[in-house]
Amino acid sequence: MTLPKSEPIAIIGGGAFGLSTALELSRNGYTNITVFEKDEEIPSRWSAANDLNKIARAEYEDEWYTNLAIEAMNEWQTPFYAPYFHRVGFLNCCSEAAPQKAVDTMERFKAAAERSSVMKPFVNTVNNRKDLLQACWQFTGSLPGWRGYINTYDGYVHSANALRGVYRAARSNGVRFFLGEKVGAVKEVIYENTSRGRRSTGVRTQDGRAHAASLVIVAVGAAAHKILPELGTNVSAKSWSVGHVRLTDDETAALRGIPVVYARDLGFFFEPDPKTNLLKICPMGGGYVNTDPASGVSKAPEGLNRFVPYEDELKMKELLRQTLPHLADRPLVEKTLCWFADTDDSDFIIDYVPETSASVMVMTGDSGHGFKMFPIVGRWVRELLKASGGQQPIKRWRWREPKPVNGETSQDADVSWRVGDVRELRDLSEQPVKAKL
Repeated sequence: MTLPKSEPIAIIGGGAFGLSTALELSRNGYTNITVFEKDEEIPSRWSAANDLNKIARAEYEDEWYTNLAIEAMNEWQTPFYAPYFHRVGFLNCCSEAAPQKAVDTMERFKAAAERSSVMKPFVNTVNNRKDLLQACWQFTGSLPGWRGYINTYDGYVHSANALRGVYRAARSNGVRFFLGEKVGAVKEVIYENTSRGRRSTGVRTQDGRAHAASLVIVAVGAAAHKILPELGTNVSAKSWSVGHVRLTDDETAALRGIPVVYARDLGFFFEPDPKTNLLKICPMGGGYVNTDPASGVSKAPEGLNRFVPYEDELKMKELLRQTLPHLADRPLVEKTLCWFADTDDSDFIIDYVPETSASVMVMTGDSGHGFKMFPIVGRWVRELLKASGGQQPIKRWRWREPKPVNGETSQDADVSWRVGDVRELRDLSEQPVKAKL
């Protein structure tokens, strides 16, 4: 049964997936939409997208995702989204010390870009220092053995500003927002029993108030298990380190327009933000999890992690030493662990929760590559609402039965495009680990 457009819809989460859905549905005749967000403002501190910038690259090893990303990139170039999109190019390389897995991944991404008739004219091979300086003349480091390619079709998005823009547009379209720990934080989804299992009747916020809804959409990223524990091992809360280097006005101006610089064995950074003079930098690695011993599932911690592990800090400084050595000894500021929802195959999960009579939908599994899709995410929900029999037409995004733990959880999977081991949050340190004598 198709949901009438006047029926109440509750969206839990005011991050990228939730905001995109709210705007898309409000643009397509749905008139009774409420978004619940536990932070006091949007962008939310709990959203992985509340950030200076996210990479917007269209090439994937998987051609299906490449085509989706090209669709999204077209939207980033429309008048509404263009203010947040910066087509500066994507320099995707490996250093001489890169493990073979990193090199192979980079080569597959390059091949994917060259296979695309849209991207091929924008792709150039980078084999030596001359090529690198042609791609980014500001490099002054040794760039030891760096090789790869630059794709000038790609770039980055100012993600926090994009969230603000969509939030404003959704409010203008009549979407209601409840913000804050009392009225915006959802304590539970409310259910009633039916002959086929259960049906949601709405949500209850931390202040005890019940909000009626015919459809509840759960879009809370790494915190999904708190609302839907039945996700089990389908999704893991995972994090990567994020740091920033503070520059002067002149230093920021000198780096204006540099491509996104990505060394697959070290990390990546962006051109500095002209308003804050902050250059965002991230290390590459397997990521960090917070495994619950009782369930064997990684869950997002309650607090915000305002630190990065010592070894990640070393990796970020090494990346700067090889590229922009005058910045390598600067202190890192505004350090944090960015938590996101991860799946073992990097596919999203966008589907109705089983045995809820199509009254609860989940959007999760960003897997560290979802934000580039921000302009089109809501379309996927709109299509699912129209789907025959309520079945997700995209098989790879359907709900899956959680795998038994058996000593392994989804975060242990070998993701093809990542390099490094997954580690537990409890084992991390901000200081060098001293050897025992």
